[in-house]
Amino acid sequence: MGPLAWAKANLFSSWISTAVTLALGYLLVRWTMGFIDWAFINAIWSVPVTPQGAQTQACRALGGTGACWAVVTEKHRFILFGTYPYEEHWRPAICVLLFIGLYIVSAMRRFWRPALALIWLATLAVIGVLMWGGMLGLSYVPQERWGGLVITLILATFGIALAFPLSILVALGRRSSMPAIKTLCVLYVELIRGVPLISLLFMASVMFPLFLPEGMNIDKLLRAQIAIILFAAAYLAEVVRAGLQALPRGQYEAADALGLTYWQKTGFIILPQALRLVIPPLVNTFIGFFKDTSLVLIIGIFDLLTAGKTAIVEPARQGFGIEIYVTVGLIYFVFCFAMSRYSQGLEAELNRHRVR
Repeated sequence: MGPLAWAKANLFSSWISTAVTLALGYLLVRWTMGFIDWAFINAIWSVPVTPQGAQTQACRALGGTGACWAVVTEKHRFILFGTYPYEEHWRPAICVLLFIGLYIVSAMRRFWRPALALIWLATLAVIGVLMWGGMLGLSYVPQERWGGLVITLILATFGIALAFPLSILVALGRRSSMPAIKTLCVLYVELIRGVPLISLLFMASVMFPLFLPEGMNIDKLLRAQIAIILFAAAYLAEVVRAGLQALPRGQYEAADALGLTYWQKTGFIILPQALRLVIPPLVNTFIGFFKDTSLVLIIGIFDLLTAGKTAIVEPARQGFGIEIYVTVGLIYFVFCFAMSRYSQGLEAELNRHRVR
């Protein structure tokens, strides 16, 4: 079916469909033209900078008819790196590139071998050295100075990477024949899923230190990371359990007939097929958790969104929040869209192999 035939069948099949298509098309064109005028044609990309800061009078004179991207240009380092020392911004910039490179390598199937774990460990070790410093001639930077995009990537990467194997164990535990393990896993999932992430972050930030021995303190970022891992694992466990339940009973019986042990049956036959069935909801959950990392602003951690909001608190820059939020939203969109497209490609590739 060609494009004209498709349009006739789906967009202009009746007079009602034609009217709705034309109305929506008109609104879409009007909105697109207005956005182009605001974002590009009438926009201001730079303003004079004095010792007192950027002069935004020209932006305010537009009266909202054009974007003031000069605010983003001036504050882009703060948005990306937070309060990290200005002269050391090359360190978190390299860390962001290392994270992106780690994602790309992990997405390539030819690297799906035990050596990938070593690549992860080596890369994360380099990121830790760069961010903290205190060795190899790098100045020490406490975690309280970290912020921006690199904090979002740290929370999302460690959160998903550690929550996923934990979720598999919890999902298997919920289907266990041992009552104690099953009950423990059920209580964990229902308890975590029954409260919002914000409450877990408050618990980790305020109450968790009360249970530690006197004189022992855990970094605030690590406490938030633990809360995110536990929260993500509970939701992912239900997705994995759905895949396990959707698998035909014959697969379990065939594995038992081969004389495989429980862990051999689970690792080589059951889990690969179950995870393939739930790729879309798994990635949907990953995307949700990537965006949920912005909730750490509640406990005072400067993630990407918090850095963006803080960048416009000064009176001279108030009124230009749309430009900042559009920029931050675009960064989130790039990462989330990449995950979505990769999952679609992976699912299609695995389905082709299954058909063969």
